[in-house]
Amino acid sequence: MNGLKARLFVGLQYLLPRYWMTSAVYRISRVRQKHIKNLLINKFIRLFNVDVSDAAGEVPADYLTFNDFFTRELASGARVVDSSNLAVVSPVDGTVSAAGAISEGMLIQAKGHRYSLQDLLATDLDECANFDGGHFITVYLAPDNYHRVHAPLAGHLNAARYVPGDLFSVNAATVSHVPGLFARNERLVCHLTTDIGPLAVLLVGALNVGSITTPWTGEIRPRANGMVEELNLKTAPATRALAKGDLLGWFNMGSTVIVLLPRGAAALDQHLVAGAPVRMGQSLATLRSIAP
Repeated sequence: MNGLKARLFVGLQYLLPRYWMTSAVYRISRVRQKHIKNLLINKFIRLFNVDVSDAAGEVPADYLTFNDFFTRELASGARVVDSSNLAVVSPVDGTVSAAGAISEGMLIQAKGHRYSLQDLLATDLDECANFDGGHFITVYLAPDNYHRVHAPLAGHLNAARYVPGDLFSVNAATVSHVPGLFARNERLVCHLTTDIGPLAVLLVGALNVGSITTPWTGEIRPRANGMVEELNLKTAPATRALAKGDLLGWFNMGSTVIVLLPRGAAALDQHLVAGAPVRMGQSLATLRSIAP
């Protein structure tokens, strides 16, 4: 998308009824009428050239709704999780949007745009200090990608916070033109305790992302404003002890995931440059050491 088209696309988003559009997509994607949902699935596959060879179910017959297909599980063995104790793996399939060091509490969004760690996490300075001087990895999930999110390292999920916000698109054009986009959009912040210390995985909402779901919280619908919500994980039946590659949640329509690594914990792999494709389970960073 060239510069003029990108600016027009972003400008249009400011005018669009973003929450109304997202709500409409939510309802349409859950239509169960067989002919309609099959039409939606088949049209989507053709439009975005979706590879369904690794889907766990028969397409479209085994999916009750378009959203069931969009959030589909993969067939056994479709992804290999790097088993090295030193590998931090990609939580998703997607494309690297940005990756690098968190310096003086700031992250790079895109060329010419930075945003603060405190705004992103919507939390206190003490918690932010865990990641200042560490590293971040931002991965964009395109419509054709697999949309489930997995644990980059083994650990324990000790907190999940829902941060209300906007619903701008998170494609490259919007990321390049909307300052602080990832700290403006709604997001679910998952905090894990690992052998290297704290690790955070953020599921960032976007235009047409009807909701975010996790095994502990169920479905979380978009909310434009309000207080940051500390979600109750203690009563959920799902275990919070996670092996590397275990399921964290999924987007009901596509978006972006950000991984935050603590100071001194790891070195990013050399292939992590903007525009590089990644797959769930692939190494993103190498730990400097692990606890005995």
